[in-house]
Amino acid sequence: MVIFRVPTPSCRLFQKTARIMQKLWNLNLHSQTAGLCAFSGVSTEKPPHVPVMLKEVLQHLNIHQGQVVLDMTFGGGGHTKAILKAVSDVTVLALDRDPTAISLAHDLAKENPGRVKPLLGLFSELEALLSTINVKAGSIDAVLLDAGCSSMQMDDAERGFSLSKDGPLDMRMDGERFSDMPCAADVVNTLDQEALASILTAYGEERHARKIASAIVEARRVNSITRTQQLASVVAGSFPPAALYARKDRLHRPAHVATKTFQALRIFVNDELNQLHAGLRAAQTALKSGGRLCVITFHSLEDRIVKRFLQGDDLTNTEQYHFGMAKQITGKKMSVERKKDGTIANWHPLQKKVITPTKADVQDNARARSAKLRVALRC
Repeated sequence: MVIFRVPTPSCRLFQKTARIMQKLWNLNLHSQTAGLCAFSGVSTEKPPHVPVMLKEVLQHLNIHQGQVVLDMTFGGGGHTKAILKAVSDVTVLALDRDPTAISLAHDLAKENPGRVKPLLGLFSELEALLSTINVKAGSIDAVLLDAGCSSMQMDDAERGFSLSKDGPLDMRMDGERFSDMPCAADVVNTLDQEALASILTAYGEERHARKIASAIVEARRVNSITRTQQLASVVAGSFPPAALYARKDRLHRPAHVATKTFQALRIFVNDELNQLHAGLRAAQTALKSGGRLCVITFHSLEDRIVKRFLQGDDLTNTEQYHFGMAKQITGKKMSVERKKDGTIANWHPLQKKVITPTKADVQDNARARSAKLRVALRC
């Protein structure tokens, strides 16, 4: 039996799906989907990990000897390893929700005694995790948050994140930790057409959400959708052949029509946007005055949340703020140190504009093509 639970929306973006999902995620679903997402383990192969915008991150974190740095998304450990190499006397708190990543962090901790402290958990669990190792609020010098799915997760077909590699339709970042957590197969085989379309619209910004949702519902009447390439084929089948690769990515390369569907399901399954907001709030609490925050995002939904948070906007006010493509907040910009209401701002931006990868970065790592880096100083 699978139990769906929906988190409380943190901004108006989630209102598109909140009403219907609140009902669906509280349903006790029958055994027809049970076992679709049994965690099958992960590959032991370690493909080369290329950290995104490494030079820019090290420059803006500006780490000095004796400082404590929090890497909120350890992943393959690329950024943490570079930090350890750059500064001889630094302590890195390595957080990740993925037990596989934390296993790598423990290996790195053995290689660097006393310099790496692995922490397994969600962004929303960070405050409690720091308390267990006696790290007080306002004591951390620098924080790095590299949002989204790691290359390590994407490259492992058994994790079910990639539409180019066939594997179980899982997409859970911490399925090993929460074996009863609903996976992408549960979502596509259980939710009705309206709910599926809402997910694809809200989290994938998919213009053809209704058409794709209809195709999914029709296909699962014949056979349950349990594999990544099976889902990719269903989505592709809802478009004419000429449209299969008609979309282009930021390098103007053909992009599969199912790309946004996979993004939407991954974000929904892992509650990524609510967790991102929780992570930003946790970073704000953890950093000392003058501490630095670097956040890397990979799509517009993430970047809008980070941008508004650093501007001091109240993301819990669902009526005032809208993160959709069509509506953006207008009006005068609030000053850096002081907001409209006279209260002191929490962040001082170190760059007026968002930082993007260089052409060389993108050539070395194509996944960096959509990355955006925002940097701020804790006031």
